[in-house]
Amino acid sequence: MKFLLPFCLLFVMISCGDDNRSSNPEPVDYTAQNEADIKNYIQENTLKANRSDTGLYYVINELGDGARPAATLDVTVVYKGYYLNGRVFDESPSEGITFNLQQVIKGWTEGITYFKEGGSGMLLVPSHLGYGSFDYSGIPGGSVLIFDIDLLTIN
Repeated sequence: MKFLLPFCLLFVMISCGDDNRSSNPEPVDYTAQNEADIKNYIQENTLKANRSDTGLYYVINELGDGARPAATLDVTVVYKGYYLNGRVFDESPSEGITFNLQQVIKGWTEGITYFKEGGSGMLLVPSHLGYGSFDYSGIPGGSVLIFDIDLLTIN
């Protein structure tokens, strides 16, 4: 009986131990899959998209006639964010939202600079320029994110 208690404690300690594979999973590289998914989306929706060196795709519907924002400035934007399947995950109020381009995902920091004030279009953001390979605030890891944007003002 006196050997049973240490055995039980050892069993509990082992079974409750930290399993690094589940608590700290390795990041997954979705770059190739995201690229294929974005290309397919562009083809299916007959979009005229440009690709940057980072893998960001953008569509300019209206270039705008104002200045281009630097990646360090505050901008006011109206946007709708959705997945490749069309499900919306976020949307700004109709009057827009103001933020600094250094405080958003990399895809926005880069992508908004392709538009001039008053411009509109779409950003197709691969996960490495979005939220990465892990789930984040309800957004599944590895997700391609699409944003319809209107750049209202540079502040």
